[in-house]
Amino acid sequence: MALIERVSREGIEPEISRPETVLAGDPVHTTWSQEERGSLYAGMWQSTPGKWAISYAEWEYVYIHQGHSVLTDAAGVETHLKAGDSWLIRPGYEGTWEVLETTLKDYVILA
Repeated sequence: MALIERVSREGIEPEISRPETVLAGDPVHTTWSQEERGSLYAGMWQSTPGKWAISYAEWEYVYIHQGHSVLTDAAGVETHLKAGDSWLIRPGYEGTWEVLETTLKDYVILA
């Protein structure tokens, strides 16, 4: 294994899934897992439009390559995630994730 590697979807068999608690639409998630090492996970993730409930027990860094999503916390505060944005989502964050335009992100999760 190389000690430096570009984050990419190339050569990775994607995993296709759907969220457990769908609130609107029919979101389809495609995940290209590039690194799984203990409690660290990294790769790329894409979702088609839809809305689902989220509850974070882990820490996640995201970089949005394309699309537009809205995270709404339990108090109703909206955070828009758009191409070029990077965000930290901390353990304890609860609410909804809504994909308005198909969204592609890099992710690094520490569980």
